[in-house]
Amino acid sequence: MRYPRLHVLLLACFLLGMHFSSQAQNYSLRGRILDYDTKEYLEGAAVTLRNTAFGDLTNGAGNFQIENVLAEKYVLAVAFSGYNTLEKVIRLEEDLDLGNLYLTKYGSEGTGAALQKTIRATNVSRLLTERPNMIGNTLYGIPPEPKKVEGNFYLDNQWNVASILLYRDQAVLEGFRVRYNINSNMFELMEPEKNLVSVIPGLRIQNIVWMDSSYKVPRYFVNGMDFMEDGVPISGFFEVLVEGELPLMRRTMAVFKESNYNTALMVGNRNDQIIKRNVYYYLKEKNLFEVPKRRKHLFPIFGDKAEEMEAFVTANEIDLKKNGAIFQLFTYYNSLFPGFVPIMDQLLDEND
Repeated sequence: MRYPRLHVLLLACFLLGMHFSSQAQNYSLRGRILDYDTKEYLEGAAVTLRNTAFGDLTNGAGNFQIENVLAEKYVLAVAFSGYNTLEKVIRLEEDLDLGNLYLTKYGSEGTGAALQKTIRATNVSRLLTERPNMIGNTLYGIPPEPKKVEGNFYLDNQWNVASILLYRDQAVLEGFRVRYNINSNMFELMEPEKNLVSVIPGLRIQNIVWMDSSYKVPRYFVNGMDFMEDGVPISGFFEVLVEGELPLMRRTMAVFKESNYNTALMVGNRNDQIIKRNVYYYLKEKNLFEVPKRRKHLFPIFGDKAEEMEAFVTANEIDLKKNGAIFQLFTYYNSLFPGFVPIMDQLLDEND
């Protein structure tokens, strides 16, 4: 007699399970994957929901779509060769459009050396992400907030109205708004009427003048290919800060710094960072030399006016360690020669 009763109980549980499963909701998830720097669509990027069978590959327009996903909290992972993996915590409670998601390439050319993630670092990162209930990483099964990339590779993130002189035929482009990507040595040009954006390699541009959107003053940039450092032409652009007998120029470098967050101790920077720093040069004929940082090496570059320059610093109590001191020094030196006309009254971005 027990078997019929057990059979009825199992049947009831089965029917009850069917009832609840019929109540479950399935939703769709979609979005688009782009390159952070170029804004180009990435085809073939793998988009998955961690620890599930759900996933998709992006098409030629960078689009992906995952169908029939149960309502739940997931970790979305986007992987593409040559790029940092993007992870994002999502809660699926309805059809969800994530819009544009951006992937950042490994490393930076700002220092001349590519900074690559190692296989071991990638595996350790994934292990920590996927292991449940890890204090300091995943608490009670809740995935950690995925790391992000802080900063960008643009010399100035704003669009600035510019006048561009090309090497070829010395043609001049006027009226465009531009941004310069330090990492790729590319200029993005926005057409003024339709706001269409095109890209032009830096090696095609001889010099450029743009009206700074923040300071409302013109800024002058020249191609390093026209100059030499240690007998070799330089890739990238230099801003002319002081013109005259001994020009002062500035080059902005971009360095990709990976997160140094210690999961166990919960210390360090959780996010990757793009850090910019400025290096100052002086120009003799066509040769660029980095401005010395030490006082005893700095004044000799001014030749027979070295003592006069040192006296100027002492008399005006100029602190050579402060931002803007080098600008003051070169402005004064060049003003000692006939025909000097200052480009700007003060150093822009004195917090560099």
